Amino acid sequence: IFGVIFFLEFWSELSSDEHTHYMAGGKPGDFPDLVGAKDGIPHPVPFNLYDPFGLSKKMTEEKKATRLVAEINNGRLAMLGIIAFLSEQVAPGSVPLLKGVVPAYDGEVMAPFVKNYLGEAWGMQ
Repeated sequence: IFGVIFFLEFWSELSSDEHTHYMAGGKPGDFPDLVGAKDGIPHPVPFNLYDPFGLSKKMTEEKKATRLVAEINNGRLAMLGIIAFLSEQVAPGSVPLLKGVVPAYDGEVMAPFVKNYLGEAWGMQ
C-alpha cells in the first residue's frame, strides 16, 4: 500500500509538456496521465486513473464542471455519513436513523488504538 502511495505521490510531482505542476501555474487536482505521454512510465500501463476508458474526451467543459461539483458533493456526503456513524457509536441515540444499527463504542474516542486488539488472542494487552 505504501509503495502505491509513494508512486502516485512521485508521479503527481512530475511536470511534462502535457502537464504543468500546480505550483508552477498548472491546474490543481490535475494528475499526469499514466499512458500517452511521451515521458510516460517506462513499462506499459493499460489505463489512466481518471477515465480509464476515455469516455470523457468528448464531454463539454460545462458537463465536466457539473460532474466535478457532483463529485465534490458526493465526497462531502460521504464525510457526513462517516461522522454520523461515529457520532452514533459515541453517543447512542444522537442519530435517530442509526439507533440500534451500530454498537456503542465505550473506548477512548481520541485514542482509538490504545488497546492492543491484535495481541488480545495471545494475552497481550
